[in-house]
Amino acid sequence: MVKADELRGMTDAELADREADLREQLFKLRFQKTTGQVENAGRLRSVRRDLARVLTIRRERAIHLQAGSGVPTAGDKA
Repeated sequence: MVKADELRGMTDAELADREADLREQLFKLRFQKTTGQVENAGRLRSVRRDLARVLTIRRERAIHLQAGSGVPTAGDKA
């Protein structure tokens, strides 16, 4: 599980790579679940939540850029 503060410290490119990674993991886990081969069912939930965190951080940055306030840092309050 990745903390939101760690994600906020990443660049946009790193977040995009992380998102792609998590989407691939989620696909594989769903496939394993369907075929009955999943070893750790809790991992599916964890990956979904990590993906949601990444998407939330990316959305926060997009909103701040639209507002013209620049990219938020970990110390900024929303």
